[in-house]
Amino acid sequence: MSAPVDSERKGHKRKLADTFTYSNAVAGTNGGEKETITVQVRRLLSIIKVCTQKTPETVDRVVLRRAAHSLAELSKSEENVDTVVSEGGISHVVPLLTFFPAPSSDSKDRSSEDVEKESCFILGLLAIKPEHQHSIADMGALSGLVGILKRHTDNIGCPMPGASVVRRAADAITNLAHENIPIKSRVRADGGIPPLVVLLEAYDAKVQRAAAGALRTLAFKNEENKNLIVECGALSTLIQMLRAEDMGIHYEAVGVIGNLVHSSLHIKRQVLEEGALQPVIGLLSSSCNESQREAALLLGQFATTEPDYKARIVQRGAVPPLITMLGAADSQLKEMAAFALGRLAQNRDNQAGIMQAGGLQPLLELLQSKQGTLQHNAAFALYGLADNEDNVAEIIRQGGVSLLQEADLIVQASKDCVQKTIKRLEDKIQGNVLKQILYAMHSSQATDKTMQQRVAVALAWLGKEADLRQSFVDRRGLDVLLELLTDQRRDASSHKEAAAAIFELAKKIPATAAIDCAPAEPPSHVYLGEQYVNNQTLSDVTFLVEGKEFYAHRIALLASSDIFRAMFDGHYKEKEASIIPVPNISFRVFESMMRAIYTKSTEVTSDIAEELLRAADQYMLDDLKHLCEESISQGLTMENLTETYDLAENFNAPQLGRRCALFALEHYVELSEGTPQSSWSQLMLRMMPKLKSFLTEELVKINVPTTPCA
Repeated sequence: MSAPVDSERKGHKRKLADTFTYSNAVAGTNGGEKETITVQVRRLLSIIKVCTQKTPETVDRVVLRRAAHSLAELSKSEENVDTVVSEGGISHVVPLLTFFPAPSSDSKDRSSEDVEKESCFILGLLAIKPEHQHSIADMGALSGLVGILKRHTDNIGCPMPGASVVRRAADAITNLAHENIPIKSRVRADGGIPPLVVLLEAYDAKVQRAAAGALRTLAFKNEENKNLIVECGALSTLIQMLRAEDMGIHYEAVGVIGNLVHSSLHIKRQVLEEGALQPVIGLLSSSCNESQREAALLLGQFATTEPDYKARIVQRGAVPPLITMLGAADSQLKEMAAFALGRLAQNRDNQAGIMQAGGLQPLLELLQSKQGTLQHNAAFALYGLADNEDNVAEIIRQGGVSLLQEADLIVQASKDCVQKTIKRLEDKIQGNVLKQILYAMHSSQATDKTMQQRVAVALAWLGKEADLRQSFVDRRGLDVLLELLTDQRRDASSHKEAAAAIFELAKKIPATAAIDCAPAEPPSHVYLGEQYVNNQTLSDVTFLVEGKEFYAHRIALLASSDIFRAMFDGHYKEKEASIIPVPNISFRVFESMMRAIYTKSTEVTSDIAEELLRAADQYMLDDLKHLCEESISQGLTMENLTETYDLAENFNAPQLGRRCALFALEHYVELSEGTPQSSWSQLMLRMMPKLKSFLTEELVKINVPTTPCA
């Protein structure tokens, strides 16, 4: 590739050298003196002015052409454009378009057309800057450019002597009308559209491309121009151009058609009726990225014409090349392919076809891109695919749920679309779809752990409460998630995914709500009330705690727990004792424990919660234990998690242990990053049996009918 580039650069330098050598000679300057750009422009414009003051018959055409050519070379640099304009370049160059009479078709002297060609080139270069477009048009350039086009519309089926000037004229119109609605309308008013349509059939391929390029610009967001282009019969020629081997021709042609059909349903229908569909699909396999991109965009527009066109496009072979384009290096190519697939995926049969052709995975991967429009087109296509029940199981098997949830989306519309897709999947996971998913998880146990885990994760997030027992107990989905969480061969992201899924599953189970601190009230309980706490009235037993006396009543203690019942109604020495010493407990904690026995409740502050839990466990006071578990769980932090879980295990506090496990799942990322791997893994392994036990117990209760009260 380097050789052609070098050759082109050398050729360009030779032209500039020839130009400036001639210019210096005309001006009588020393070739070694360096002129400023302004001086060069003024000198060249002076030559043009002198020449145009003569008659076409007497002017030195070679001098005029060379001056125009030199000015064109200067105008190629955007830095020089304003200088050319400010020095009067427009007013000097526009008259050159009509200075010479048209040469006869058999004339061998084409020097006048050479001047016109350079003039068109200059005006096209100046028009690249939008601020100069109206000045050029107001000077009368449009009528001159259109006149050049019109006089070359005869004998277009054979080689055209003035092909280069026609091409430059069409290019100038393209630049003048670029994103300029008033000038687009003025070109139409000056009669520029009909000759451009005729020139689409020119013998010279470059003329075809230039004419199509101009029509493409004129058609963009201009309804009157679009209608006139169609009325002039351009469609049939443009459709034939789609099949051209010349990449430049079919690129411009598909671009014209794309602008014609944009927001114009009647033109879109006419384009399809004239047979554009198949050649546009053919361009999806072109070696020209630009043609592929335009073809994909056009197919997306065709898909919205009539409902049956979505199916026709797929039936004619559009899906495989579109999916191939999703993997292209060109981001715009991927964007347009996703756009087209998104429109096609609004048809139920197409949804299944796109999945079958392998479209899911590349669309999921595009969600990870850093471009908002690319993400959005992919998200919209996935939303369509999720509408088909036959696709749901495959989306889950390929990890689609996790990828949808984890996508870092830029545009809010994309975020909304992804949430709707997830909700759509959730709604469809029932009946036969659920059976497909469960079969995939069950049948994959021995062969494909990854697929099995993807299914379990998806069901944890999207499964309905009524189906949880079947999914996670009967089909062992809970075992799958726990294995994924504790398998040291898996990476951190897999562990994180499993932790989040188990936590989500736990949230769906009513037992994972706040610890129920309301005590059971069997008939044997006797609550004497606050007024009897440490009250000597009717007291029949005294406890000695930290040297202080605490007055109590056996009847209340006997009813509170088996420990006190054995103490006062068994064969222990405390049965007959009037004063009982109580070691290893603070008076404040003992008083709080007694208040719970007498009143059903007590304030469990954080500073005594752990000691009170030990006392509740020692004296088998389950209601008090629940109060302590709740208080301690409210103070869980990443720093005290291990210590708290040890406490739960040592003092038989299963609800506190459960809350520790749920806390670990909820804050898995922070904990795993802030704790040495070995100790963190050991803690998780310790928690898992109890976590599994209580989740299984609660899952089994789902859908189990309760026995009605007698």
